[in-house]
Amino acid sequence: MSAKSEQCMRAVVNTSSKTSTIRSTLFIGVMTIFSLTICVSMLASTLQDIKQQRQALINELKSYASIIASNAQASFAGAEKAILQTDAGFADERDNIYNDFAHTEESRLHSFAAVPMFHNIHIYRLQQSTGNLVLYSIYNARGIGPYPAQLEKVSSFIEPQLSDNYIELSQEIRLDDAPAGYVFIRASQQELQTYIQNRILIDLLIILCALIVVYFLTRKLEQRFTTPINQLLQLVQSVAKDKHYHLRAPQNSIEEFNVFGKALNTMLDKIERQIIKQQQTETEIRELYQGLEQKVNERTEALKSSNQELLNTLATLHQYQNQIVETEKMASLGQMVAGVAHEVNTPIGLGVTASTLLQDKLTIIERAFTEKKLTSSQLGRFLNESKENLGIIYRNLERAASLISSFKQVAVDQYNDNQRSFNMAKLINEVLLSLRPNLKKTRHQVLVECPPDLMIESKPGAINQILINLIMNSLIHAFADNDPGEMQISVKITGTRCQLCYSDNGGGVPEAIKKRIFDPFVTTKRGEGGSGLGLHLVYNLVTQALNGKISFESTLGFGVKVLIDFPVINNSHKNSK
Repeated sequence: MSAKSEQCMRAVVNTSSKTSTIRSTLFIGVMTIFSLTICVSMLASTLQDIKQQRQALINELKSYASIIASNAQASFAGAEKAILQTDAGFADERDNIYNDFAHTEESRLHSFAAVPMFHNIHIYRLQQSTGNLVLYSIYNARGIGPYPAQLEKVSSFIEPQLSDNYIELSQEIRLDDAPAGYVFIRASQQELQTYIQNRILIDLLIILCALIVVYFLTRKLEQRFTTPINQLLQLVQSVAKDKHYHLRAPQNSIEEFNVFGKALNTMLDKIERQIIKQQQTETEIRELYQGLEQKVNERTEALKSSNQELLNTLATLHQYQNQIVETEKMASLGQMVAGVAHEVNTPIGLGVTASTLLQDKLTIIERAFTEKKLTSSQLGRFLNESKENLGIIYRNLERAASLISSFKQVAVDQYNDNQRSFNMAKLINEVLLSLRPNLKKTRHQVLVECPPDLMIESKPGAINQILINLIMNSLIHAFADNDPGEMQISVKITGTRCQLCYSDNGGGVPEAIKKRIFDPFVTTKRGEGGSGLGLHLVYNLVTQALNGKISFESTLGFGVKVLIDFPVINNSHKNSK
């Protein structure tokens, strides 16, 4: 085992004081779950039993109240019958008759002395003459004082009312389906309280006995789980500390521990085989290292020599590449010179023809003047023809001068890296004029979107070369079979940035070439006029000379779009002021 593994094992052992053991966790968990379960179940059972006992007591009191009400009803009926038979017309006589029956009812109520929970029983009679309740008969248990008459509240005890020690309820007495009075019972809850106390004591005793039994069962369960864990822990500690990888975990009666032991044994087998294999490998490596060190030294010397040769070759390659780029520039300028020479030859040729014709006319006029045969009409015709020929000579010489001036500005800009203020639209027009010989051979159109008064400060030479290379690239690669095409140049200023967008509707670029379109010598027309350096030169001019950014977009069959973004100083607003 490595030193890092031993440190991890020590860290686990050192942090054991901050964690709980399986023994304590299992014991506390089982005891807690059982305690909560039995306490909740016993509490629910006790509360349900107390509720049932209290309801049974209320039902019993209602039964007694019904019996007393029935007896009182018979007593009221007997008193009314006696009054009718004796024809008692005075209130005193009626009261005397009711008093006689009330004494009889009281003696009957005393029979409830056998029921110890009855403390007070009242029977109230409703007077027909006044409609008020009067106390008819009363019972007070032995040792219990009289309870005040509940004349006003007796009707509210129809629903039993419970206090801490008593239950109070009443029962209506009806005679001939009319209210005749009430029975009021005040009973003690002492028996119920005693029952509740006994029930709680029994429940506590049951819980205590159950906890004792669960305690011993939990200890047994704990030992059953912790014993194999301790055995496995001792095995792991022995392997980690003393590196006894030959030790194996014993079988266990618990399936999970048995599976874990088998997995641990499998791991120990693999580790032991791996250690043996590692030792063998280390021996082989030592033997190989001795011979390899000498080979490395030999190869290092050879590699140093190869690297030096590679550096020399790379320097030469960069030199050749720069030369090829310069050659490409000169070739581009040569093409432009040939085209401009052709353009200049046309107006100069017309001027020579006109001057020769004028010279011939002048000879004829001179001969006629010498021979004194010159007529006025002949002189007038000569003057008109002279004006016409001189106009032709002037216009063509002016056109040639304009072409030479534009070419001179383009040529100067191409080899001038200085930054100056210039008109962007005029620069584009000069480039198109210098490329006119190339464009005249085709049916393509160049559309320009640029404000005519846009004055910016940048490097016109770099922009000049960029536009020439982009247009020539489209003429060489974009259009096939002399089909009419369209090239667009748009210029937009945003703040201190100039966005120059060049696009054509030609054949586009294949996906494989598009990824390395700015690399040197990448072309689809090798041997057909393409050197593969045009867009590489454009990339270098944008990123280095103009300190800008360039992106290339193309889909095969749908043309190309080149987006160029570079910093400028916008002088248009200064000129407008």
